[in-house]
Amino acid sequence: MRIMISADMEGASGVTWTADVQVGTDEWQRFRKMFTSDVNACVAGLFAGGATDVLVNEAHSSQRNILLEDLDTRARMLTGRHKPLSMMQGVDTGMDGVVFLGYHTGAGVEGVLSHTYLPNQITGVWLDGVHASEGRLNAALAAEHGVPVLVVTGDDLTCEDAGSYAPEARPVAVKECVSRYAAICLPPTVTATAIEEASRAGMARAGRFAGSVSGHRIEVEFDAAHLAAAAAVVPTVEQFDVRRVGFDAESMTEAMKAFKVVTAIASGAVEGNYG
Repeated sequence: MRIMISADMEGASGVTWTADVQVGTDEWQRFRKMFTSDVNACVAGLFAGGATDVLVNEAHSSQRNILLEDLDTRARMLTGRHKPLSMMQGVDTGMDGVVFLGYHTGAGVEGVLSHTYLPNQITGVWLDGVHASEGRLNAALAAEHGVPVLVVTGDDLTCEDAGSYAPEARPVAVKECVSRYAAICLPPTVTATAIEEASRAGMARAGRFAGSVSGHRIEVEFDAAHLAAAAAVVPTVEQFDVRRVGFDAESMTEAMKAFKVVTAIASGAVEGNYG
């Protein structure tokens, strides 16, 4: 049984503030340890549930956050940026299940450090007409490859969101959202127990199913008109409103690659304090 952990950081135990996940800050160094603790708890649970191979795919920012020297020695880690499928790199290599660890809600809704790919320039993303978090986008990609989502961890609103796109996945709320930058948090020793148990139990659903390829449409709304105009330079991307673009793709894999390009172009068009 081969399992992948897609490990983001905003939804990790204790994280509530931008500095907690911003590479190079003192707070980031502190929360790297809690992030690694969450990952190790998940790895332990997966192996206890019958996993024979666990690949941890770093999915946050620089994608160099987890402390390799402290990682459970039974796991392997994919670290570093510029991966074709980004947060889901490896899902197309015969995985029997995936865990969304440290996830968060999407842009434009309540949730601790809520966003979709870009930290603040995107105000909403829609997949086939449905408001989409990173979790929803990644679950659709996993489904295309026949890979079930076994566990989702993050704040309580992230778990609620997961119920709409992966209702059979085991949710683990490691904190309760108060605002985008505040939460009622549980100590990492407590959350580790919950994550390990959910991961062990979640393995009961591990096993590939028949995936199916179909067309998808993604729409993205930005907080400024020039970002939409910049993204619309990409072939197949249409600017159909002042701050909104959309594109169609023949598969979810291609849709996510295109979405990655759109966000990269928009990010590069941000100018100083005015965005």
